[in-house]
Amino acid sequence: MKLTMFGTGYVGLVTGTCFAEMGNDVMCIDVDAGKIAALDRGEIPIYEPGLEAMVASNRRAGRLKFATDAAAGVAHGEIIFIAVGTPADEDGSADLSHVLAVARTIGEHMNAPKIVVDKSTVPVGTGDQVRQTIDATLAARPAKIEFHVVSNPEFLKEGAAINDFMKPDRIVIGADDDSAARMLEQLYAPFNRNHDRLIRMDVRSAELTKYAANVMLATRISLMNELANMADRLGADIEAVRRGIGADPRIGFSFIYPGVGYGGSCLPKDVKALLHTARQNGYGAEIVASVESVNRRQNTLLLQKIRKHFGDRLEGRTFAIWGLAFKPNTDDMREAPSMALIDGLTRLGAKVRAYDPAAGAAAHRAFDDNEAVTICARRDETLSDADGVVLVTEWNEFRSPDFAALKGKLKAAVIFDGRNLYDPHYLGQLGFAYYGVGRGLLDRGL
Repeated sequence: MKLTMFGTGYVGLVTGTCFAEMGNDVMCIDVDAGKIAALDRGEIPIYEPGLEAMVASNRRAGRLKFATDAAAGVAHGEIIFIAVGTPADEDGSADLSHVLAVARTIGEHMNAPKIVVDKSTVPVGTGDQVRQTIDATLAARPAKIEFHVVSNPEFLKEGAAINDFMKPDRIVIGADDDSAARMLEQLYAPFNRNHDRLIRMDVRSAELTKYAANVMLATRISLMNELANMADRLGADIEAVRRGIGADPRIGFSFIYPGVGYGGSCLPKDVKALLHTARQNGYGAEIVASVESVNRRQNTLLLQKIRKHFGDRLEGRTFAIWGLAFKPNTDDMREAPSMALIDGLTRLGAKVRAYDPAAGAAAHRAFDDNEAVTICARRDETLSDADGVVLVTEWNEFRSPDFAALKGKLKAAVIFDGRNLYDPHYLGQLGFAYYGVGRGLLDRGL
């Protein structure tokens, strides 16, 4: 099929590339000429394992093209995907200006029937707005051309997006027209061969499904962090509790790892957007509100433990920060817990030496104007003159350091473990002060 992808961000680039990999003719459109030029040179703007090689091979095969010409993009695709950003406004609502701008562009340039697919994460009712915008734009030309609007939310995990797209656990198609649904089913047939993963529903239900999925995941994270904070105060070990409840097949082990809160481009934004939608429609959504407030508090947990250990005397101290991205296998620092931690430390007069295997460039941009922050090229460079190690992101290279060597390099043998990677008993035997998340009596912070 001939497909057009409006937006070459995370979702648009991965989706377009994976469709091209299956033999489709894909044109990716973006208003950012610099980004398009970089993609044409083979430069990938995001860190995603396997994506660079897949983009290169499909560009060479002629199945994947990048352009800024919106009219050409509309003409090219029999199916047009809207995969632009929907950032949160100050009130938590999703900003639909980019989505509706693409809808107007489609209405201005379409000269043949089209299927328009909302791939962006959008509030319930956005499909109606897209349809009305295209209708109004066509009427102003004036022109009468058939089109259908479909919701096809993405469920990609950063760091595993290629595998998630090529081997999906579900394919949600929200369509009110049978012919449009059949076209999407045909497009997704190569990804749906072993067993039927396709779930057909109406447009509004598909829009809510995406928000419901992300809020459910965020809820598990915040609930586990609530339990971890209780464990700290009750003298229990949340890691033992996690194993005990995870063995229940009704609960399972996914998303019940305590830590310093969720971050990234999806969960924080989508929780706020669903809460805003609920309140707009006269519903308080107390659980959703609590999920967001618990996460804000959890983002400050490591700073609280650091302040308690050093008696609030942080001025002049240096801390080695291990991990900056909101999770491993990505360079995404949007709403990452590391941001709140570093901001808090430097406001209290501390210096930071930080390292992340993938997010170094993003970190340089984020902290360029903060002289108290040094972004290091290697993990061990962070230890110079450091008063302690603060683990924020659970990258593999942080899992098994040489603790004896580490102790020799630190001014104070203290580790703040925001992901419970390390064994408190073992570190205690080596003479470390250990602070985890919900480790109860094992935590020296009590």
